[in-house]
Amino acid sequence: MSEFTESDFWRLVTVDDKTADPESVTQRLKTLLADLNDEQLIAFDKQFSICMRQSYTWDLFGAAFVMAGCNDDYGFSEFRCWLISRGKQVFNEALQNPDSLAQCTPVYHLNEQPYPYLDEYDLIAGLLYEERNDDELPFVPSGLDQPKGKRFKDKPKFLKLTYPQLFAKYWQ
Repeated sequence: MSEFTESDFWRLVTVDDKTADPESVTQRLKTLLADLNDEQLIAFDKQFSICMRQSYTWDLFGAAFVMAGCNDDYGFSEFRCWLISRGKQVFNEALQNPDSLAQCTPVYHLNEQPYPYLDEYDLIAGLLYEERNDDELPFVPSGLDQPKGKRFKDKPKFLKLTYPQLFAKYWQ
């Protein structure tokens, strides 16, 4: 692999086993990224940052809230990592219509609750680069203090209207 492409990115981040536990998903990506050279690792991290920025929306935050009770920035970051791991098609559909995530199955469960989170999935490339070079990856600022769009209303009646499929499937 010489020039790193968007297709390469999606091939690396997309998980085949949708029921895999978060630790094995993370380990899989670590193993795959170890084969990249430094320039490819930088390109991977840049593409990951782009996806994280694209998905930093109140509409997706609301979807995460309905699916798994996500209610803070850290959890929302982990949710967006999980979303990226589902692949390009699911990711793009969710950007257009967050309620489409109701069709995104299966979802890993922890203690019998849906767990659409990947802890520090977005940091793997940076940690690997730092380990190799004793230096950090170039910082790519998100540029946003708040998610894009209008904040979702967290009352059940509004959530049911905004996310009918997710609400029917996940709301407890």
